[in-house]
Amino acid sequence: MTSVPKRRFDLIAFDWDGTLFDSTAIIVRSIQGAVRDVGGTVPSDKEAAYVIGLGLGQALAHAAPDVPKEKYPLLGERYKYHYGREQDQISLFPGVLEMLAELKARQYFLTVATGKSRWGLDQALAHVDLKDLFHASRTADETAGKPHPRMLHELMAEMGVSPERTLMVGDTTHDLQLAANAGCASVGVNYGAHDASALAALGPLYIADSAQALHRWMLDYA
Repeated sequence: MTSVPKRRFDLIAFDWDGTLFDSTAIIVRSIQGAVRDVGGTVPSDKEAAYVIGLGLGQALAHAAPDVPKEKYPLLGERYKYHYGREQDQISLFPGVLEMLAELKARQYFLTVATGKSRWGLDQALAHVDLKDLFHASRTADETAGKPHPRMLHELMAEMGVSPERTLMVGDTTHDLQLAANAGCASVGVNYGAHDASALAALGPLYIADSAQALHRWMLDYA
């Protein structure tokens, strides 16, 4: 008789962009376009990708250090303009929907912890018809941005789950540092914004190179 692995986690918190949603390239282009529009030094692809996962204001300030603070509101507006032009072209990574549906069927609490705004996340959830799969979510504009632990602390409190029973999944070092700061375990994915070597430095339980690999690991070890 085959033994069933003992369940390790009850709550799984997913980052959004670059983890579930294949939006990294569009975010990079949108950051670069916004900085160009306000006259700043346009960041490289690597520099723009590094800030993915942070709150919008924090990300843009880091990506455009030579843009004066009084232009930050305009910088944010131009980012939203560029992102909005392309957001309908964004889709879930292959295999994500199947993974989420199976985890939900196995009665995990599924949540989202993202650097997106509430408006941006709600738009994305409506676009891909995922609302019923998630029990709760937190965005950077309604709580502290990553890697501050408040986002995960609020989700754990809402679901009534301890840090030891919570797993954070993300594609950036900001996500994995968030997990560490909140006392939670983490899993990285290296098909998003940050590479495997950067993720490995923060001690995730696993680094997946595809959503299908992440799905398999979840079924075996989560």
